[in-house]
Amino acid sequence: MDLKDKVAFITGGASGLGRATAENFIAAGAKVMVFDLNEENAAKAAEELGENAAYAAGDVADEDAVKAAVQKTVDTFGALHININSAGIGAAARTLGRDGPMPLKTFEFVVRVNLIGTFNVLRLCSEAMQNNEPVTADGERGVIVNVASVAAFDGQIGQAAYSASKGGVAGMTLPIARDLAKIGIRIATIAPGIFETPMMQFAPPQVREPLIEMTQFPHRLGNPSEFAETAAYIVTCGYINGEVIRLDSGIRMQPK
Repeated sequence: MDLKDKVAFITGGASGLGRATAENFIAAGAKVMVFDLNEENAAKAAEELGENAAYAAGDVADEDAVKAAVQKTVDTFGALHININSAGIGAAARTLGRDGPMPLKTFEFVVRVNLIGTFNVLRLCSEAMQNNEPVTADGERGVIVNVASVAAFDGQIGQAAYSASKGGVAGMTLPIARDLAKIGIRIATIAPGIFETPMMQFAPPQVREPLIEMTQFPHRLGNPSEFAETAAYIVTCGYINGEVIRLDSGIRMQPK
């Protein structure tokens, strides 16, 4: 699918990996709906991205909020072709810590945002995509790119909830590809390593340096533009489907 004149719905689009992807897509001629929990941040991002961007705010796990945002996308730009699910949260807590078991609400909240929220958005975006006329010779109507994490495979101490949520995102990729194949929608998942997001840019050396040591080559953290390039490639390469792609400089996370 060519990005030019296509419409992308990007969760977490106001910052980090989502913002970098929005910038990449708009530079390629696409239109972008920035969806973010913080309305002020979403509005600011859309303004900075220019006339080919709009915004909506809400919780990715809120059915009504996402439905309204998807409808706003179609009303504003006339269609919805691409969904990038980069919204997510992390919370560190051991299964059994000094104060007792991890609060169940902590586990539930992380899974709700990262896994249920991702599924909620993609199912509603795919509903809109099915109304598109095919845009390729193969009959493609839409592309979904989810964001998991290397923690889906190499979860560290304290990452039980986060790893479970991201493992779920990775695990549902193939069955969703099978579900949506008949209507011409592809899906792939990127599992990023550690990237230079705003959170990591301000992390102290004692946090950053051990993570960099775990990479292979190049020996550094990822640049959000590299994530955006990967997302763009998935959209434009019509033979990628049902796949989980690690984007991590060969990192294998140690227990801590």
